Amino acid sequence: MERKIKMIWDMHGQYAKGTAEHHAIHLKEFAERESIKTMGIGTEDMTDMHSIAYMIIEEKDMIAVRDALRPQRAEEAE
Repeated sequence: MERKIKMIWDMHGQYAKGTAEHHAIHLKEFAERESIKTMGIGTEDMTDMHSIAYMIIEEKDMIAVRDALRPQRAEEAE
């Protein structure tokens, strides 16, 4: 089974939550347009001034997503 990678985009500031939610919409559109299988796209609130948008993908798609969308970081998903 292929490893799953969680690609993460950090949003900071007063509007971090709304920005992360909006970014997740574009992540879904990108995945559909590029036919990338995802195991989850969403947001998480880290603090009241820091939220993330994320996309969980198979390792084989990591380079394509990284180069096209330039996430701040990635980690192995569970």
